[in-house]
Amino acid sequence: MEKALKKWSPLFVLPTLLAFLIGFIIPFAEGLYLSFCQFTTVGNAQFVGLANYKKVFSDASFLNSFKFTVVYAIAAILLINVIAFCLALLLTRKLRGTNVFRTVFFMPNLIGGIVLGYIWQILINCLLSIAGQPLLALNSKAGYWGLIVLMCWQQIGYMMIIYIAGLQNVSDDLLEAAQIDGASAWTTLWKVKIPMVMPSITICVFLTLTNSFKLFDQNLALTGGDPNHSTEMLALNIFQTFYARAGAQWKGLGQAKAVIFCLLVIVISLAQLKATRSKEVQQ
Repeated sequence: MEKALKKWSPLFVLPTLLAFLIGFIIPFAEGLYLSFCQFTTVGNAQFVGLANYKKVFSDASFLNSFKFTVVYAIAAILLINVIAFCLALLLTRKLRGTNVFRTVFFMPNLIGGIVLGYIWQILINCLLSIAGQPLLALNSKAGYWGLIVLMCWQQIGYMMIIYIAGLQNVSDDLLEAAQIDGASAWTTLWKVKIPMVMPSITICVFLTLTNSFKLFDQNLALTGGDPNHSTEMLALNIFQTFYARAGAQWKGLGQAKAVIFCLLVIVISLAQLKATRSKEVQQ
């Protein structure tokens, strides 16, 4: 029976493998080829070598979008994870109504990014108007912090649930041993709880990192890159290059930007995973 299962096991993998091949590998390979071409449709691609990639690194809008995305990502990753972890600590102390609070904090994650963007656009513009400040379309600083507040509001609840699961898996024996040894609550947090929830930290940092770099719909709805592309993130910049401009040269340039963007996210994500996993301890 076991030999028969081993013999036919590749058949069970085949549907998923075909779906992955058709849905990801083939389109990625075709997109990689098109990044070296000028084209308006896939059928009329003209190979131009590295010309598109040379244009990318001399494109001021792309470089500015990269800088803005990095600055945004650093702030968003820190704020989302720190606040989510603090909330998880509070909601694992057996307080009254913890299930209600968990639900309330998690609910924004269920709302679509476009909807959230327009909701927060209205709210922030109202506050700016009351304060006598320029609206988002003319206020890059407000656009930056608006994006951070929006993403914190959406993602903190989701990350909080992951941190709660990690904290609940910390052995009571370890906590009791720390208490017997006279460790303070602060020492227990840094020396016991945080090292033991490093797998959760790895997951949450990975999710917030990739979400920050891939952010598109909230950026489009909240600021649209205004004013003058100063709040335009990488994904929106690629979209604008590929779809908002007519001509074969722009399609190829947009495709080259997309390939660079993909490789950038992969490299940064792998580096982050390696760094945080090296600090994980065996439970």
